[in-house]
Amino acid sequence: MENQQQIWSVSDVNRAVREIVEGALLPFWMAGEVGSLTLHRSGHAYFTMKDAKSQIKAVYFNGAATCSRLGIMNGTLIEAFGNLSVYEVRGEYQFGIRQLRRAGIGELQRRFEELKRKLAAEGLFDPQRKRPIPKLPERIGVVTSPTGAAIRDFLQIINRRFPNVNIRIYPCAVQGAGAAAQVARGVEFFNRTGGADVIVVTRGGGSMEDLWPFNEELLARAVAASRIPVVSAVGHEIDFSICDFAADLRVPTPSAAAELVIGRREEMVRELERSEKDMRYALDSALNQAKARLERAAGSFVFREPVHLVQMRRQQLDELDTRLGTAAERLHTQLRSRLERLESTLTALDPRRQLERGYAILFDDSAGKPVTSARNVPSGIHLTAQLADGDLRVVTE
Repeated sequence: MENQQQIWSVSDVNRAVREIVEGALLPFWMAGEVGSLTLHRSGHAYFTMKDAKSQIKAVYFNGAATCSRLGIMNGTLIEAFGNLSVYEVRGEYQFGIRQLRRAGIGELQRRFEELKRKLAAEGLFDPQRKRPIPKLPERIGVVTSPTGAAIRDFLQIINRRFPNVNIRIYPCAVQGAGAAAQVARGVEFFNRTGGADVIVVTRGGGSMEDLWPFNEELLARAVAASRIPVVSAVGHEIDFSICDFAADLRVPTPSAAAELVIGRREEMVRELERSEKDMRYALDSALNQAKARLERAAGSFVFREPVHLVQMRRQQLDELDTRLGTAAERLHTQLRSRLERLESTLTALDPRRQLERGYAILFDDSAGKPVTSARNVPSGIHLTAQLADGDLRVVTE
């Protein structure tokens, strides 16, 4: 009996190869140069990654927008994170990308995180030091490139809402070497001259390298030291910079900055109308309460019979005067009676009253004290006898 051989289809082979390839390696980072870039209208990106010796096809599903934002083009050096897969339709293996960045971004990210930790430890990002943004500033200072899309978007929003607002632009570079120092000088300029109620630091989106000036320590410290509130509007909504953390407020786009620093005219009109309505209601309520109090007062006894009220008060005063006089007389009688009793007691205790009854007090002149016992007085001692009407000299036998 002949051995029965299994016959594979092309699809079976490609499927098996896919399972082997995809299970052989864990996801990893790979560096290379972009070539044959196609940003499909479906939102996917297709290109090759190559070095000096080899190349591999790559696909970044839903990555066309990211490639555009990062400025990826043919010849750009990138670092991509993903895994190997097999496109079974053509029997080709490729690199399926999950994350992508321009080459060198890893080092920039490390520097970003280090500076962020350092400045946070110093308290530059503390919410307690954030200042409120004026609701309707008279003067707005904008530090940005005078030719960029950011300032055009900003001015368009401002002119549509409040065309008479005073906008002062400090022109500077927002990308490349020295840009951070120029932006910092713009913030310092408005603080030095007092030419703004709020400062907006802004630029449009770009790669991390493009936005790097806004991650410089020099600019972060200038923003944190500003006496004038600073709004940071750098890049797109997903972009965060050190300047964002140091500023008093971070907004995602230049347009959002304009909308924030200048509220909608319609909203302010409605708010004023609500305030006017509340004030009128409060005044009407206070007036009605005052009227009610006046009516109650006008109908009270005081206003109806004022003469009778005065007479009643006079009568009450007379009654109080009589009661006070009676109480004073009673107290005088009580005090006189007590004084007489004390006087009688003192009179009864007076030694002279006893002498009037025939008694005498003997004094020993030599001792200078009264004689209280006969046993202590020897014979022949001269004594003085004090009587009611005078003294007698006596000698003891």
